[in-house]
Amino acid sequence: MANKIPTIKLNTGYDMPVLGYGTFNLFKDNEVRDACKVAIDAGYRHIDTAWVYKTENEVGDAVTSKTEEGVIKRSDLFITTKLWIAFHNPNDVEGACRDSLQKLQTDYLDLFLIHWPFAVAMEELVIKGLVRTIGVSNFNLEQLKRLLAADLRYKPAVIQVEVHPYFSNSELIEYCKKEGIVVTAYSPLGKGGAKYTSESLPNILTDEVIVKLAEKYKKSPAQIAIRWGLERGYTLVPKSVTPARIKENLKVFDFSLTKEELESINKLDRNFKVVTLDKFKTFPEYPFKWLL
Repeated sequence: MANKIPTIKLNTGYDMPVLGYGTFNLFKDNEVRDACKVAIDAGYRHIDTAWVYKTENEVGDAVTSKTEEGVIKRSDLFITTKLWIAFHNPNDVEGACRDSLQKLQTDYLDLFLIHWPFAVAMEELVIKGLVRTIGVSNFNLEQLKRLLAADLRYKPAVIQVEVHPYFSNSELIEYCKKEGIVVTAYSPLGKGGAKYTSESLPNILTDEVIVKLAEKYKKSPAQIAIRWGLERGYTLVPKSVTPARIKENLKVFDFSLTKEELESINKLDRNFKVVTLDKFKTFPEYPFKWLL
């Protein structure tokens, strides 16, 4: 029987599973399709993709396959995809959304994120019923504050950003809690693939603090890192194509870390960002200018 994942209520009233399956930086043919099927069978009900990941087609194939098998109904799933910066012209937003819908083989998106900056045209997608909830991704704190100060019809419900023990992103997370915005962590294990990542990558999963806690709870280091994130109050979308790891990442709801243990992981923060999007450093709204 598939694992039941807790949900968190968004400011739109919809429920989003606190743990999802991520598909970033997976490029081999059929890799995402097969892994998505494993994830759905294991109990994942939140699937995270994006136009720029080039995984929407395979996610759509996997969802359709599992729907036809009777494993799930579309209403069981929470599907997230993202509007890429190439489609920020207001005249391009709806077309990009419909393209994603076609690839994903669905009539609506549960969550549509924009990488940066925010496009007011996304609000029209909610009105037209193409999207249930809108949010943002890779916004820094200043950009988010600027957005919330604008006259918006729909406040973003979710922000997806990098968070892991070496990059705790605490200030942004606390601000979002006050504003009623749910944070979703990508790269929650401190990995992001070679395409956009730094050359030197410290390994969270071999950190002594994480390893000792894994030994204590008879869990993997990855499960400790995921549990730390859940107990900080945000949602996560770890990725893997290995069936055993996909299933393992779900087994994090049968234990809790103590306050002292959470603090010991908090102290690991190095302000080390894995996904730096170096090719966009000259972009006017590049969100990580503190890295320059």
